[in-house]
Amino acid sequence: MQFTDKDLQQIQQKGIDAATVEKQIEQFKKGFPYVQLYRPATPENGGIRVFEDSEKNKLAQYFDDNKHDYQLLKFVPASGAASRMFKNLLVFFDSFKGTPEEIEKLQRDTDFNSAGYFFQHLKEFAFFKALEAVLKIDNLDIDILLQNNDYITILKYLLTGKGLNYANEPKALIYFHDYPEGPRRAFEEHLVEATKYATDKDNIAKVHFTVSPEHRLEFETAVNNAKDKYEKYSDIHFNVSFSQQKPSTDTLAVDMDNKPFRNADGSLLFRPGGHGALIENLNDLEEEIVFIKNIDNIVPDRLRGETYLYKRIIGGLLFKLQEQTFEWLEKLEDGNLSDTEMVNIETFAGKELNIFFPDAYRGYEKIEQIDWLYNKLNRPMRVAGMVKNEGEPGGGPFWIKNQKGEISLQIVESSQINLKDAGQKDIVAASTHFNPVDLVCGLHNFKGEPFHLPDFVDPDTGFISQKSKDGKDLKALELPGLWNGAMAEWITVFVEVPLITFNPVKIINDLLRPQHQPS
Repeated sequence: MQFTDKDLQQIQQKGIDAATVEKQIEQFKKGFPYVQLYRPATPENGGIRVFEDSEKNKLAQYFDDNKHDYQLLKFVPASGAASRMFKNLLVFFDSFKGTPEEIEKLQRDTDFNSAGYFFQHLKEFAFFKALEAVLKIDNLDIDILLQNNDYITILKYLLTGKGLNYANEPKALIYFHDYPEGPRRAFEEHLVEATKYATDKDNIAKVHFTVSPEHRLEFETAVNNAKDKYEKYSDIHFNVSFSQQKPSTDTLAVDMDNKPFRNADGSLLFRPGGHGALIENLNDLEEEIVFIKNIDNIVPDRLRGETYLYKRIIGGLLFKLQEQTFEWLEKLEDGNLSDTEMVNIETFAGKELNIFFPDAYRGYEKIEQIDWLYNKLNRPMRVAGMVKNEGEPGGGPFWIKNQKGEISLQIVESSQINLKDAGQKDIVAASTHFNPVDLVCGLHNFKGEPFHLPDFVDPDTGFISQKSKDGKDLKALELPGLWNGAMAEWITVFVEVPLITFNPVKIINDLLRPQHQPS
């Protein structure tokens, strides 16, 4: 591919080299292979751990007893815009004409996801008082507007810059939950949650938000204004940091012939590489132990008990597994191990860390076995909560076989699976759990040094999607997902967690579910 001098200058300004862009074009041409599922990860086959109450309490207590020995941080991907939450309302806003037929249908609509349901329950949203207040500035009364079926004016003040501008805000700045002392935005709930499991010995809770550039200043201002309130509320200080997705993780878009897609001015079109790009943000952190949870998966105070408990459970398990792994790594590095120690390490690696031993391992010389074990154990570690499926099975925890024939535990999205293959479809149908994005990660090695996380990404697990710009079709490339291919070479352990730990807000009406209401 021949790039012009102007192209090369644009590529360089993003912090990307031409060779990387060339590889991306080749990736478009050859596509990505489907993940090869080996079997579902279930409690029955050892892929998901299920703990008795006594074990849960011990792990939670172990976390409490040892957390001050570590640098802890809560990492919240929060760059997502709220526009998708309001998709149905935006469609309604553009199409509603106010005819008697439309009004009657709207007022009778019982579909939970509908605009009708939204208006019928408008006063139950945590942002209702804020909406009422911005309307009053212009001498508008929300009750009169509702009586007059003036839904468009209400939405104008909710969704646009005329009022709250929610359709253009990040999801983090939307009021999620109501309390007697006033409503809380999504990011505020994460600050409150961080006080329960991400505090150090000096009573400082560290929280890191990834944000989009256009919202960063507003986000930082909102957090700084809220910190004092929650520091007094919890008697804990906050250390809040921010980062943006790096321009160097953007990917080139191509046309349907796999040639670089160009903007009207002739420049190359680059697009964000998806949440997998955040592995770079994660890699820049200094902390040893990092909890990851999405911005929209948060519950009010009254339901947090189990959430806190299971954060401590998975944290305690990570501490235990990592400590034993570090002990074995020190012995492996020394290289002077007895046969009994070798067997103990092998048993621990297979049983506790889900490390698959190839048939060839038994034929290795002892020094080769030591090197193999050292390589497999000296990796970042994650303990991820998994929730029981209560609907149609889809992406989640699976044992997979990679291109080298190695078997490992992975989080797999539906888009990575060839569902036209009957055997693969059967494995998906037999899966019992799904991924709520609830994990704790160990990012330092046994010498206390940070791992270079990009070294543990599987580049073959990206994704190609079809988009459009300026009326023209294009293909976009997404990097391996943050908890999918970006962590493919990590040590992975799955733990069953209760459904209450998964309460995402994908559409605005999700805030009407009982889990997000005051009582």
